[in-house]
Amino acid sequence: MDVKKTGLYEIHVALGAKMVEFAGFIMPIQYNSMIEEHRAVREKVGVFDVSHMGEIEIKGPRALEFINYLCINDASKLEVNQAQYTAMCYPDGGIVDDLICYRLQDHYLLVVNASNTEKDYQWILENRIDGVNINNLSDSITQLAVQGKPAETILQTLTSINLSAIQFYWFAKGQLGDVEMIISRTGYTGEPGFELYFDRIHSKQIWNRIFDAGKNMGISPIGLGARDTLRLEKKYCLYGNDIDKTTHPLEAGLGWITKLQKEAFIGKEALVKAKEAGLKRKLVGFMCEGKMIPRHYYDIVKDNHKIGYVTSGCYSPVLDKNIGLGYVEISQSEIGNNIVINARGRELPAQIVKTPFL
Repeated sequence: MDVKKTGLYEIHVALGAKMVEFAGFIMPIQYNSMIEEHRAVREKVGVFDVSHMGEIEIKGPRALEFINYLCINDASKLEVNQAQYTAMCYPDGGIVDDLICYRLQDHYLLVVNASNTEKDYQWILENRIDGVNINNLSDSITQLAVQGKPAETILQTLTSINLSAIQFYWFAKGQLGDVEMIISRTGYTGEPGFELYFDRIHSKQIWNRIFDAGKNMGISPIGLGARDTLRLEKKYCLYGNDIDKTTHPLEAGLGWITKLQKEAFIGKEALVKAKEAGLKRKLVGFMCEGKMIPRHYYDIVKDNHKIGYVTSGCYSPVLDKNIGLGYVEISQSEIGNNIVINARGRELPAQIVKTPFL
């Protein structure tokens, strides 16, 4: 399969970004030090090219009914211009993907993970009902995430829309930088900011307008490396690491988006049974001693007994500690529990801590 390029590929190369293949795209992993980029978002403002994400449009008279059958959250609660974090499950309760559902005036937009776009699209097609039109828009849309405390101030200079009136997980449609787009107060960093969706043909124009507007506020381009460490500090799940087809939403800490009182949806029966039986394991956060970073699938041990495994780990530049997520037996999931991470034969002392880490 040919590797795809976003509409900003040439700009990333010109900026000296380290480019890597990710989810079928060639993407910037970092421009400078990942730690510096991480701190730039926490302390100033950064811009991410996340155009590799997937966008799937759902239209038709039964669009809401279909989305509520497909997803575990309750889309009937959405008002026009509101977004909702949700997920799709297999019949056994395993997670197909986590995603954001946007309710527009006459249709819905599902924004899915880059690595899952084609799989998700096929899953949606396989489960379609009459009265629904499905369209994969992914290749035609550029998505930028502008994250950090000055994000609103910078973007407000480019639009007449009152950005301060957009609440968390709401959005507006209109012009920014003379281009029609969705301006969404969402993000994957835990910082104030927006995600912008617009036609790919305007990619470079909007990128340049944003950087011109933010040049006196320390604005920086940020790669996918820092995006991962930023999300982990906030305990935002990453599909393929913390959630996948072998995990269900309740054990992943996503019970708050799992509306079991809804009418039938894919996976409901399995999730109801899992809740009634009681959780066997739980996704927890932990903090390590020492300099070694906990890696995906390292064993988590207690009293020489394996109690789980690591799903994500990184160095936290803000905490100056190594942190991680992992599934552990429910009886061992209490905050304050001392555990050991088996790092290829080396033992890393760690402790289960309250999340988010920040």
